[in-house]
Amino acid sequence: MWRDDLNRFGLIALATDLTIEADAARLMPPGTRLHVTRIAFDNPTTAENLRQTGPRLKAAADLIVPGVELKGIGFGCTSASAVLGEGIGALAGNRAPLSTPTGGALRGLRALGIGRISLMTPYLAETTDLVGDWFQAQGIEVLARHSMGHADDRDMALLPAREIVEMAESSDHPQAEALFMSCTALAALPVIDEIESRLGKPVLSANQALFWSMLDLAQIPAIGPGRLFRARTW
Repeated sequence: MWRDDLNRFGLIALATDLTIEADAARLMPPGTRLHVTRIAFDNPTTAENLRQTGPRLKAAADLIVPGVELKGIGFGCTSASAVLGEGIGALAGNRAPLSTPTGGALRGLRALGIGRISLMTPYLAETTDLVGDWFQAQGIEVLARHSMGHADDRDMALLPAREIVEMAESSDHPQAEALFMSCTALAALPVIDEIESRLGKPVLSANQALFWSMLDLAQIPAIGPGRLFRARTW
């Protein structure tokens, strides 16, 4: 296995994702290097189309700088990771610790001591339920589910910041301890701090949770938006 002084990570992104690399560039700290590959994805974001990502993961992981040690691999799709469930690591080949937006959010919620959330997504309602039901199955109480009604992740990526902030405010539940904003295509990272200030509680986004989890698993400190990036499990 070839090694150097950099902490190298891999990322498997959907072919249609317009957002994730820019968020990665903001969140990955000095001393790390991210190597990105993509897999085919067919919109709309139905359960069947999301499930089709599973058989594509191993070949994609194998293409990420072969023979080079990776500290972790991220799979950049929230709803697909919910659909694929616990077997997703094996589907990706177990080359390195695998993080997903759902798994990263769960890790982050536990690190913050949170058991009740509101869920906001840019999806159609049936796709939102795939994510909400996944959190429920992991023991996280989902008190509210709000969908923005989009079927194509390219449309989700182009939603303006003001619309994301307004939807986040309307998605909150008074008894929720945090808000989770689903979808790696959603350009939510720049407005997390503003939404946290408005809601007075932690706000997690898909990309924030994904990259925080990758770094936390590798025990690499980093700076990022929101209370999540001040949490550690080590």
